[in-house]
Amino acid sequence: MAERFDLIVFDWDGTLMDSAGAIVRAMQAAARDLGLAELPEARARYVIGLGLGAALRHALPDLDEAAYPRMAERYRHHYLSADHELSLFDGVREMIAALAARGHMLAVATGKSRAGLDRALGHSGLGAYFHATRCTDECFSKPHPAMLEELMDELGAQPERTLMIGDTTHDLQMAKNARTAGLAVSFGAHPLEALAAESPLACVHTPAELARWLRDNA
Repeated sequence: MAERFDLIVFDWDGTLMDSAGAIVRAMQAAARDLGLAELPEARARYVIGLGLGAALRHALPDLDEAAYPRMAERYRHHYLSADHELSLFDGVREMIAALAARGHMLAVATGKSRAGLDRALGHSGLGAYFHATRCTDECFSKPHPAMLEELMDELGAQPERTLMIGDTTHDLQMAKNARTAGLAVSFGAHPLEALAAESPLACVHTPAELARWLRDNA
C-alpha cells in the first residue's frame, strides 16, 4: 500500500513515554508543598501537554499570580526526582524503528521544555530517529498550530501528508488548527470520550494497536 503520510509527529508524555501518572503526582505534590487543597487527578490530567505555565494556570486558576513560579519550581523538583524511572511504553522503540525503516520523517511536538525533551530523548535512546522536534518554550503552546507548522516548514511536508499522534485533546485540536490529520491514543492522559469528540482518524487503545494501525494505514 502506498504510504499515506510523509511526516508523522508524536506527542511525548502519555503517547511514547508512560509518564502521565508521574506528571499528575508531581503536580499534586507541588500543590501540597504550597499548602493548597488536593489537586483533583482529572484536572491535573487535563492540562498535560500544555506548557508548564499554561498548565498551572488552567489547573489552579485561583492561585495568586506571584505563587506560580514557586508552584513551577516545586513541580520540577518532584518530577525530576523520579523521571529517571520512567520508561517508554512497551513496543514503542520497535515501532519508531520500523517507521524510520519505511522512510517516514519522524518528529516530536511536546509540552515539555527543550531541556526536558532532550533529557528524555537521551534517556530513551530515541533521539537519533527524529528529524526535528518542537517544545513549548520554543513555540506557542498547544492547541496553537505553531509547532506543527514549523515542523512541516522545516521538513518540507504538506498538511495533507502529515499525521499528528497524541493522547490529549490539545494534540488533536492542534492538528485541526494546522490542517493535518490527527490520531488519538487512549492509554495516556485524556479519557476516550473526550478524544473521540475531536473526531480523529481513529482512536487506538494500546501501544500494540498503535503500531498495527501505523503499519496498516500510515
